[in-house]
Amino acid sequence: MTPNIGVTCNVEVVKYGLWTEPAAMVPLTYVRAIARAGGRPLLIAPTPADLAEPSELLDLLDGLLVTGGADVGPDAYGERPHPETGAATPDRDAFELLLVREAAERDLPCLGVCRGMQVVNVAYGGSLEQHLADRLDDDIHRGADGEFADHRVDVEPESLAAVAAGATHVAVKSYHHQGVARVGDGLRVTARAAGDGTVEAIEDARRRFMLGVLWHPEEDEADRLIAAFVRECAGGPDRSGPPVRVSR
Repeated sequence: MTPNIGVTCNVEVVKYGLWTEPAAMVPLTYVRAIARAGGRPLLIAPTPADLAEPSELLDLLDGLLVTGGADVGPDAYGERPHPETGAATPDRDAFELLLVREAAERDLPCLGVCRGMQVVNVAYGGSLEQHLADRLDDDIHRGADGEFADHRVDVEPESLAAVAAGATHVAVKSYHHQGVARVGDGLRVTARAAGDGTVEAIEDARRRFMLGVLWHPEEDEADRLIAAFVRECAGGPDRSGPPVRVSR
């Protein structure tokens, strides 16, 4: 059976043709990566009903992919915005934080990519480093003019990140200026950037598949991580363990 993968959307003003208006959208690379791995991508965006109670939405899904995009609002982790922190989208922040927490409690496979990894960390009670360039002599995490940067990541052997990526030393594509500061309760760091030590992967070992990565696996057809995630989603639920309630 083809697994249904919920893919969270950017919520922002876009211009197309003669129109400029708010839109829910996602880069097609996510859609293609999930479809290539044998999944069915279902694009999901916040609605009042799902913000109030996401259970019916989550009942439709075999997995959740939280995508990249705008900065998470620092009020979600109790801090004031850095001058370089971009404007937040409160409904998107609230929606994705709620979905990650609910996915953890029902043991629904969840993959967070870039901003999505940051959402996972905040959902578990962690905080974010709002501008990595403040402490890095050489910012390897984003290229000029929106180009993805290429760098290497060292992954902890036998971790979920290593099993999913298929290696302990991984060449990745990234574009971000924020990262993990305080690690969320129940999460552990399982990958760091080679050279500067920036946290690149976090996971909850109590769950079937709760993983956040700071790089963009959807931008690299050779990357194995999304395929591993979709395979886990296709495997069906394991109801043997107790539910895990994450810190708020």
